[in-house]
Order: sequence, then structure tokens, then C-alpha cells
Amino acid sequence: VALAVDLYHGKVTTDPATARQLMIGLNRNQAVANVVAAAKYLAAQKNVNAKRIGAVGWCMGGGYAALLAVHDADLKAVAINYGELPESRAELAQIHAAVLGIFGGADRVVTPAEVQAFEASMKALHKQIEVKVYPGAGHAFENSNNKSGYRPIEAKEAEAQMRSFFARELK
Repeated sequence: VALAVDLYHGKVTTDPATARQLMIGLNRNQAVANVVAAAKYLAAQKNVNAKRIGAVGWCMGGGYAALLAVHDADLKAVAINYGELPESRAELAQIHAAVLGIFGGADRVVTPAEVQAFEASMKALHKQIEVKVYPGAGHAFENSNNKSGYRPIEAKEAEAQMRSFFARELK
């Protein structure tokens, strides 16, 4: 079962500039509340095992998947694909889900230094975390619409790693 959360309340676009404006205009607290409510809704469905719920996101969605892990102690697994990372020890301490982080080694949005700090902090808190950094890959390297930065080989490997992670953690 999958559930995609509509953070933009029905607004859609294929224009990158408009998409950026939608993202900038997003109320972070409301968006977090929406993803938490979506996970609770999913957990309440009769055809869903509430103990086997995971979250995944790319870029902004990866950041919100990470925030869901902070705000939903029942989340079992989360895959963060080059999404903004929680930084405070208090937030990280609230994560109970197994974490898979997939990042680009040449990403200027979520830098390798930020990824290393996140991983080190999670390990210091004895949290379950796996991190894969693809050398030379930039932000959104898994996105085939990213004409200048798409890395099909790495994207395929990252997808396989994510599928394996969820199969193991949500079995």
C-alpha cells in the first residue's frame, strides 16, 4: 500500500520556477502535520500493518520523510534521498525508524559535510543508519528530468539499495 501526500493542496505544475515558488511558499509546520496525519491515516487502514510503515522522499520530499521520522515514533523505516537533514540532537533522538540516506558526493544543497555530521550524530545516539554517498553525483542525480545531472547507473543502484532496505526493514 502506498500513500502520496499532497502538500500543495491540488496545485500542480511542470514549470520549475512555479514549482520552486510552491516549495518556498510551503508552511513547514503545516506540511509536517500533514505527513504525520497521513502516516496515522495509513496506519489505521484495515489492509495495512501499522507496525510495518516506511517513508521515502527525494529532495524536499526526502526532508519531509526525515521530519516524519522525527515526529512519528511508530515509523519503522525511512529512506532519505538527498533531502534536508534534521540537525539538532533533540530531533535526532526522537528518530526510532531505521534510516537509509542516499546522497551525491558533489551535492551543493545537502553537502557531504552535512551528511557526515548527520551520520555521526545518529551513530552517537545508537540509531540504525545506513548512508550511501555517490562520488561525483550532484543533487537530484536520481531524477531523469534533471538533464544535466541525472546519473542512470547510480540511480538504478540507489533504487535497488532502497528496495532492499525496505524489504529487510518492513518484512
